[in-house]
Amino acid sequence: MELRIAGTVNDSIVDGPGIRFTIFTQGCPHDCKGCHNPQTHDFGGGSIVDTDELLSKIKSNPLLDGVTFSGGEPFCQAHILAELGKEIKELGLDIITYTGYTFEELYSGREKNDWKELLDVTDILIDGPFIEEKRDWEIPFRGSSNQRYLDCQESIKQGIPIDAPVKK
Repeated sequence: MELRIAGTVNDSIVDGPGIRFTIFTQGCPHDCKGCHNPQTHDFGGGSIVDTDELLSKIKSNPLLDGVTFSGGEPFCQAHILAELGKEIKELGLDIITYTGYTFEELYSGREKNDWKELLDVTDILIDGPFIEEKRDWEIPFRGSSNQRYLDCQESIKQGIPIDAPVKK
């Protein structure tokens, strides 16, 4: 399958706990003021990559603790990332997904979109738009204090956002 990305980082230590392979998706509808990745907003930008190529890179790094889907907005390419996510899970790696949507928005729209598929493979969901006025350098793995670090699977089970303990 083909995915439009802005780029990847092979061994990130800032996009979640441990050593992570990070995929920056291309295209974002949120246009958050002060966004860390404004170059990812254009839906026609970036490049097209085959998910098999990404999976091969992930498999080649035995030090990885997990994979992070960032952006852009991953939920704009939810089906493709969910399919890739299933293969990542088979490798025993966890998945963190960053999103400008809130869990409540994703949960309520999960049946109308491919969002359910991506939620189903996500271990940790970091949700909410970046709000420049709430920028906080002290909270791990998030840019602004409104963003939450959620146990995605428990949140789905209960139908409400459930915080996850933040590992470093």
